[in-house]
Amino acid sequence: MKNISILGVTGSVGTQTLDVVRKSGEEIKIIGVTANSSIEKMKEIIDEFKPKYVGMMDIESAKNIKNYCISNNLDIVVLEGMDGLKTIASLDEIEMVVTSIVGMIGLVPTLCAIEAGKDIALANKETLVVAGELVMNKARDMGAKILPVDSEHSAIFQALSGYTEKDIKKIILTASGGPFRGKDTKYLKKVTVAEALKHPKWKMGKKISIDSATLMNKGLEVIEAHFLFNCDYDNIEVVVHPQSIIHSMVEYKDASIIAQLGSADMRLPIQYAINYPERKAEVANSINFYEVGSLTFERPDFETFKCLKLAFKAGRKGGLTPTVLNGANEEAVALLLEEKIQFLQVAEIIEECMEYFKEDATKELNLNNILELDEKVRKYIRSIYN
Repeated sequence: MKNISILGVTGSVGTQTLDVVRKSGEEIKIIGVTANSSIEKMKEIIDEFKPKYVGMMDIESAKNIKNYCISNNLDIVVLEGMDGLKTIASLDEIEMVVTSIVGMIGLVPTLCAIEAGKDIALANKETLVVAGELVMNKARDMGAKILPVDSEHSAIFQALSGYTEKDIKKIILTASGGPFRGKDTKYLKKVTVAEALKHPKWKMGKKISIDSATLMNKGLEVIEAHFLFNCDYDNIEVVVHPQSIIHSMVEYKDASIIAQLGSADMRLPIQYAINYPERKAEVANSINFYEVGSLTFERPDFETFKCLKLAFKAGRKGGLTPTVLNGANEEAVALLLEEKIQFLQVAEIIEECMEYFKEDATKELNLNNILELDEKVRKYIRSIYN
């Protein structure tokens, strides 16, 4: 049996992780779970999975859950805030942490888990985007495995099986193109938040859905791939593949290309990461190639979808520039969801911040500077647009 904690258990990836656990029988045991403020969902998870530890970022939500456990005579430790996340990420009883929190908030507990020697099933893009060098170095020092949960990085990880960095010519990340594939800036000036949230293939949370619509999601994945697979940015290529059957590919130095294919179901990479190196019985439908018919590929439009271009730029600059990129994107997406800005302003805000904070981004890459600069970027944006 493998004991795990799930950070962000009520979100899209966390919910699908629960489904994988259900189908695993008694092979996986959930010891700790965390959420922000989803009280009712957490109560359902407590009733079904009976974890020993529960963490809620929101203090009032933690009090509510604590009262629920007391009134139902449940022997569960309820924790609150960032300290709760850090504790649940580094419990002695667990071997792995599934980090499915969305946003920068996942960085500190992920580092705590690594420092405690836990393997990481990583679904939190921002952790590697802003602190990839720190995280990967710490994982090597502690002997902790970083197992990607994103379908694209899981695909690359699987395609690299049996090979090393010296064999790679390039990594090819596939992108669905999102809901606005093929559209121009004239069209995008008028799109609504509701339209941006309608992803054609994947069912995801609001923030990730917007990132997919702007192609920032793919930009963040480019930076992730750089750190996960020690691959130069010049050797990372993005290809739009609207069918979302090929999840990514690796081209080797002999020009051979190995691709990983599967249905558009996040439970596949989640299951693979949790059980690595074993493969378990299928949790998703098999592909019927007769029904698929054909697979197509397109070049991404870097000028219309500037977020992808900005992510490559930030990754190449390195240092704290990805921190600026990520913090600006998170705040801009939040403003868009609040309908305080328009869709195309997301990229404009990110580009403005990368220029405004370019000197700050040259400071030493360490955790304190990452957290301080992230906060500065967010305050700057809110001072203008709130």
